[in-house]
Amino acid sequence: MSTLSLARLLFAITAGTHFLFVSLTLGLAALVAITQTRAVVTGDPVRLRMVRYWGQLYVINYAVGIVTGLLMEFQFGLNWPGLTDHAQDVFGAPLALETLVAFFVEATFLGLWIFGWDRLNRYAHLAVIWVVTLTAYVSAYFILVANGFLRRPVGFLRVGDELRVHSAADLFTNSAALLPLAHVTAGAFLVAGFFMAGVSAWHLRRARLGEPVDLEFFRRSLRIGLVSAVVAVVPSAVFGGLQFSIIPDDDGKSVLSGIASELMMAAWLWMFCVAVAALVKLPFTGWLLRGRAFLRTVMMTLPVPYAAMMFGWLYREGGRQPWLIQGVLRTEDAVRPMGHGAMLATTVGVSALFVVLAVVNIVLLRRFARRGPDAAALGRPAPAESLEPVPSF
Repeated sequence: MSTLSLARLLFAITAGTHFLFVSLTLGLAALVAITQTRAVVTGDPVRLRMVRYWGQLYVINYAVGIVTGLLMEFQFGLNWPGLTDHAQDVFGAPLALETLVAFFVEATFLGLWIFGWDRLNRYAHLAVIWVVTLTAYVSAYFILVANGFLRRPVGFLRVGDELRVHSAADLFTNSAALLPLAHVTAGAFLVAGFFMAGVSAWHLRRARLGEPVDLEFFRRSLRIGLVSAVVAVVPSAVFGGLQFSIIPDDDGKSVLSGIASELMMAAWLWMFCVAVAALVKLPFTGWLLRGRAFLRTVMMTLPVPYAAMMFGWLYREGGRQPWLIQGVLRTEDAVRPMGHGAMLATTVGVSALFVVLAVVNIVLLRRFARRGPDAAALGRPAPAESLEPVPSF
């Protein structure tokens, strides 16, 4: 592979893998916030345990996702200096705002939420998780503004070799950012919904085999996950279809984009069929829990929205060569002039790190999901006997 092809491959691996972490983070944060709202309003202890259990899985995914995001930014700055040289003012502004939101506001309030159990007022603690959730979506919006500029450059003025912001309103209301934001939001609810439903279905199948399982806990969790999937499955397709208007005709010539499009539609059709079956079963609690085939199908569907999101990303991004900024900056003019051996070593090394991080995330999520709600450490007060007395001087 050429140096340019290696740089493109590394960006695809890092951005695509990080995107999978982000999709679960966005969706699960919203579902945890909604569940905590109902727990605070109703005082239901089961819902409070649900917040602790699913919140712990959210925190694990968020923590590993932060590392993948840092690595993605590292390779981005290392391999693509031409983009910042020519479009630092336009492209860098939304990225700088995303950094401020994600690493200062979102991360700070997430720390308050994690360590604020039994220390903050319950309404203050609830407000904190909603700040975390809203800033997560604001962060995603700024990233999509930067990506949308690459896809449909607007609001800029060329000054010599540099691009300067001419209209901030055009830049931040770009249809190539707003439509993907709605699509990504619906997709995130699909990912989180089927994740919650799949884990719950696994525990409910254990109960059918005679193992001790908290039926009420996972019945409610299964219902929340399926409702999320049912609500999001059609909007995800609608907002995805509306983006055809902002994808240049040249993209259709890419073989990769064509294959990714077919696989994305196949994954969506599978999720739609499962959502229809769930919609029929949801009004009947007893019928929802009966049927080994349905629970097994829900379990099998857990990775499908991940696949759909990845294929959709490949379809959107895989066919717009040779442009990095459509009609403005070619990809070959933005890549760093690096030796083939150095680029190959960078690609292999960073890709290996991403594989390790993905495996670590899967192992941790699987381990803590299998333990059940009683093993959740999030929000659990420390035992009184473990507290050592403060020495006097």
